[in-house]
Amino acid sequence: MKEAFLERKLEERRKEGALRQLTIREEMTDFCSNDYLGLARSSRKNDFNKSPQFSLEGLSHGSTGSRLLSGNSAMAESIESIIANFHDAPAALLFNSGYDANTGILSVLGRKTDYILYDKLSHASIRDGIRLGYATAWPFEHNSISSLISKIQHARQSIQNAGIDGEIFVVTESVFSMDGDIAPLEEIADICGRYGAHLVVDEAHALGVIGERGEGCCQQHNVHAKCFARIYTYGKAAGAHGAAIVGSTLLREYLLNFARSFIYTTALPPVSLIAIKHAYEQFPEMLKERIHLHKLIGIFRDAVLVHEKLDSNTAIQGVILPGNDAVRLLAEKIQDAGFDVRPVMYPSVPKGKERLRIVLHAYNTTEELQRLIGHLQ
Repeated sequence: MKEAFLERKLEERRKEGALRQLTIREEMTDFCSNDYLGLARSSRKNDFNKSPQFSLEGLSHGSTGSRLLSGNSAMAESIESIIANFHDAPAALLFNSGYDANTGILSVLGRKTDYILYDKLSHASIRDGIRLGYATAWPFEHNSISSLISKIQHARQSIQNAGIDGEIFVVTESVFSMDGDIAPLEEIADICGRYGAHLVVDEAHALGVIGERGEGCCQQHNVHAKCFARIYTYGKAAGAHGAAIVGSTLLREYLLNFARSFIYTTALPPVSLIAIKHAYEQFPEMLKERIHLHKLIGIFRDAVLVHEKLDSNTAIQGVILPGNDAVRLLAEKIQDAGFDVRPVMYPSVPKGKERLRIVLHAYNTTEELQRLIGHLQ
């Protein structure tokens, strides 16, 4: 089989020190996973397994087909109602992952006469979804209100000059997955209202962690009613799998008719659906975990380190160490000391912004964090 072209591309990655590989690291203190509240691993799993309300006994591990064929169920529609109610939205639609949700909605929102403006540090799934669609797409500078205003004014003027019926969509994450900072949602929502744009917010890293009940940033900042769509994913603080897009009933109908990542895939199985339901039952009860997590965030923010820290008030903390080789070597040193910390290297982040992505969890202890900090000082 002629595969030399594959080897050439892989060799380019090796020379850049950017070759990705799968690893298994056991018996290490977790400072890398997105299991912020411990729902994927904690003793609450025992409650999940023992409770008749959430019993896995008799549940199928398969869903037999897509939601539009044989894969729909009363359970799926009931859980979508629970999600919509929790997030104070008229409707919700389940997807198999956050990637599927973002590519699903963003690939079908924009027509050739429309514009999508997105934060330049948006997740790859957002950018991939936009690329699959037909709208003109422009990035705006990260969390920059002035840059967004400039781009939105330019888009509105282009629509007017062309004399066309065009829509403008603004897309951002609420908590950014690599930097851990929070979007200025209130200002962005106001700008969208002023210019007649539709706001789409990915809440993947806010769900469960931010808000009195773990509802996320949009509801915490009371901008949820101003959003065209919000995306919630369940592979992080929810400790499960899948995602949902919440919005109007009309948006839900539109997506189940046009979103290819919903139409042409097998539905989530019942065991996944019940895990999502369990997470929504647990979120309001996990105030103690959120308080402890924010205590750890404060400790890390106050620590004086050798290397630059990103300014983050969330569980995602970044320590900048430019260069793939340099950041990988530091990560290996910390791993040898028993802490599971992973390097994020170019091309996942821009050159010169390579970093340790340190993730804090409700199950990490103060002592564990202090020991980790000691290896960074």
